[in-house]
Amino acid sequence: MLADRFPKRWIVQFTYISWTALTGLLAALTLSHTVQIWQVQLIAAGLGIANALGWPAEQAFVAEMVGPDHLRHAISINASVVQLAGLLGPALGGLVIVAVGPGGSFLIAAIGHMVPLVAAALLRARELHTLPTVPANRGQLRAGLRFAVGRPDVLWPTILIGVFAIFTGNLSVTLAVYAKSVFDSGPGGYGLLSAMVAAGSLLGALISLRLHRTRLRTLVLFAALLSTLYLLCAAALSQPVFCALLVGVGISTLLLQTLGNATVQSAAHGSIRGRVASIYLLAYSGGMALGGPLVGTIDQYLGPQTGMLVGGALPGAVTLLIAARLRMNLKRIPSQPAPPLPASPAEEAARHGVPRRGEGRALGE
Repeated sequence: MLADRFPKRWIVQFTYISWTALTGLLAALTLSHTVQIWQVQLIAAGLGIANALGWPAEQAFVAEMVGPDHLRHAISINASVVQLAGLLGPALGGLVIVAVGPGGSFLIAAIGHMVPLVAAALLRARELHTLPTVPANRGQLRAGLRFAVGRPDVLWPTILIGVFAIFTGNLSVTLAVYAKSVFDSGPGGYGLLSAMVAAGSLLGALISLRLHRTRLRTLVLFAALLSTLYLLCAAALSQPVFCALLVGVGISTLLLQTLGNATVQSAAHGSIRGRVASIYLLAYSGGMALGGPLVGTIDQYLGPQTGMLVGGALPGAVTLLIAARLRMNLKRIPSQPAPPLPASPAEEAARHGVPRRGEGRALGE
């Protein structure tokens, strides 16, 4: 709700300041050799709170930077960059730790957080498509939930991303077990498997830029493809075949997450986009948090092949159910109108009695 009540630019800047301060504190404690476990836990909790506050505002702020005409492409690019960072970040972080140690890596991370902070401060407020904030009222959270449940182009992507986050969001755990116990290739083999997924994600990012429209049918198609690839990975007997399949997994994963995010944000109008983004990100991050221990337990006691099998079968079943529901709805309503696009800045300004851009100063300036 904060992303709709306050200027999104302010929340984004506060988030980057928090990340910089907390990571810098961890770097100082580590470099001085005085770090304690309870300090790491408190800093981790602070970073988690900052992420919870900042992610929805950051996603919604994309629309204010580009406007409705380029919204779909901007969301796709932003989501692609986020997913690539999540896949490449651990590998790069490992290399940095080897080169400069843990304390140095935390210091580099703190300096890196300052880059988007400075970039956000340098944005020209007059050129932002800033929307009026929503005043605090009772029932805003319920309104966001009603909107999410009542819109198929918000509900089904959120369910899909939540289910896939549980069973496929912690793929690195399964790959580590594959490298150790199945292919007996050790850390080098794990690096190779991770590189295959990262290469697929890069290809997926390039493909996503070519997709000019986001449809539920396309989203369900990529979800079904990802489930199928997981099932094929579970049956793969050699490492070369497994690596080739992982490239497809990387492509499908990035496209699923990118299109899901773009579909949800495109369906939500400006005054409610922050709450809708919060619900979507809660499903994604909550699914990953729940799936970590679950996938780890399956890999440990039943083997990583079973982990891949479950990661393909259960999300695949949910995908089939959603596809069947969408097909029933199409048969029931032969000529269903397309979901409305987000209102233009001029329409939002007129609706709330705010002067157009150029007639007054934008919020946050």
